[in-house]
Amino acid sequence: MSAIAIDGNILVMATTDAPPAALLIAGPPASGKSTVAASLAKTLGATLIDQDAATGPLLSVIGSLINIDDIDDQRLATLTRADRYETITCLAEDNLRVGNTVVVVAPFTAERTNLRVWEDLFHRLQRAAEGAVTMVWLYLSHEELLQRMRARRADRDASKLGEEQRFIDQLDFGPPVGPHIPIHAVGSVDQIVLSIINQLKADFALPSTA
Repeated sequence: MSAIAIDGNILVMATTDAPPAALLIAGPPASGKSTVAASLAKTLGATLIDQDAATGPLLSVIGSLINIDDIDDQRLATLTRADRYETITCLAEDNLRVGNTVVVVAPFTAERTNLRVWEDLFHRLQRAAEGAVTMVWLYLSHEELLQRMRARRADRDASKLGEEQRFIDQLDFGPPVGPHIPIHAVGSVDQIVLSIINQLKADFALPSTA
């Protein structure tokens, strides 16, 4: 297999016998999780598993059956959370077993705040390939997050921006309770990805499926 090595600001491929890794990308809304995860997966030659892409179509069907249009509605989230996370975990396990490093993106709210839940997920993914498993926490200040949401002008953000303080008060900006890599999610996507790799290379060999 091959892994990322860094020479100055240049990413190069280096040979390694390390097993495939699982990199979990988490962060608050508008922290750039999906964009950063996609770029990181491309850089590493890894499989990208995005919770929204993997489960969004079925989530919409369930929402229509119970007359809920907002995918962020707490009732819909409570009804579907366990199965959505089981879906992406199974996809990650299957990829790890065949030798693919995975980049998995989701809010990981329970896994961030409950050490037992994090440990359960950690051990499942590690058993699949005996490789590194780590969470990357993309963080922003309150104002940075609001600025990002105002700039992207997504329809799903309209109601939140209509009550900004209430929305902020409901969010958990605390870091994950388990081991993680904190990354300030400002700057270009390339800069953020490079920051992640710089942090990872100090602790892990990062295999690539490329």
